[in-house]
Amino acid sequence: MLIILITQTMLMQLLDQIKTCTLCEQSLPLGPKPVLQANKNSKILLAGQAPSLNVHKTGKLFNDASGKRLRNWLNVDEAQFYNADNFAIIPMAFCYPGKGRLGDLPPSPLCAKTWHEALLSQLNNIELKIIIGQYAQRYHLEKHTSLTEQVGKWNTLLPTQIVLPHPSPRNQMWLKHHPWFEADVLPVLRARIKEVLQP
Repeated sequence: MLIILITQTMLMQLLDQIKTCTLCEQSLPLGPKPVLQANKNSKILLAGQAPSLNVHKTGKLFNDASGKRLRNWLNVDEAQFYNADNFAIIPMAFCYPGKGRLGDLPPSPLCAKTWHEALLSQLNNIELKIIIGQYAQRYHLEKHTSLTEQVGKWNTLLPTQIVLPHPSPRNQMWLKHHPWFEADVLPVLRARIKEVLQP
């Protein structure tokens, strides 16, 4: 019991440190506002990219069109999704990176270098890792193939992990060109999530 309490305290202290981080302050157009979700009971890790502008404004992860699509993909409601006992949501960068010519800028690598190893080592209850987008893929997987190829390997990665395309509306064309994702991958993923989250 004492070990559990110590571990929980260490994780809470680490989360508090991350939420007050200002390392990238000079390069963030709207300033630092780290957003993440996790606790010692988290069963599923959502490894994403970086908060959107709406997430920055609201302080709520995937509180945008991408989040709505992602929850549909996972077949979970908001109450399940925002319950840290269910999902640890750990983006590659915790702050909104700003806008670029083709959308949001890439996540700053300094964030992952500074925090991710210590944070992920505290999440000992994870049964499924959902890796979203190319930046998370490069960090969490040893082999760096194309995103489409990696998503296509879903059957060899489950039951412990899976790669998804980013659920952004900008990826609508990718979904149209790869109908097997929604037809073949999502039913299996939803079944695995239901299995992990069952009481």
